[in-house]
Amino acid sequence: MTAPDALPLLFLDVDGPLIPFGPRADGHRTYPQVPLSPGVGTHPLLARIDPALGPLLAALPCELVWATTWADEANTVVSPRLGLPELDVVAWPESPEQEERDVRAGLHWKTRTLVDRAAGRPFVWVDDEITATDRRWVAARHIGPALLHRVDPAAGLTGAGLQQIGAWLRAV
Repeated sequence: MTAPDALPLLFLDVDGPLIPFGPRADGHRTYPQVPLSPGVGTHPLLARIDPALGPLLAALPCELVWATTWADEANTVVSPRLGLPELDVVAWPESPEQEERDVRAGLHWKTRTLVDRAAGRPFVWVDDEITATDRRWVAARHIGPALLHRVDPAAGLTGAGLQQIGAWLRAV
């Protein structure tokens, strides 16, 4: 059971939404790097993280949660580049049999865990791998409102996408 005044959750993936990848005719924009501790964040695509997204994400009326395979590394490597505080991180269960069944059914391996983590709270899921199957599954099994926002991985999370997410969050 969640508190009635609990903010909606925003589950945020890194690769695709924050680190654009894939072919682009004009290439990918890069940004100056934030100095970090030596040895932290040597991923070659980290320069693609737009630091302007951090304040925009922080201003949304929600609780930001990392929903990425980066796990805790998102807090040590990605958060500082965005100027975000340390965020909660979704713990992915070790259940290869269930994951295999979900994938065979066309369900993203994150979907079940995110619905469980939301526990009825309104949530937004920002990812580049969301499908119609995920949308149907969430609609059938999540008792609260949910917005599954698919990002084009070549473009990443855009201003227009953030506006759509913000409008949805304010309407919930």
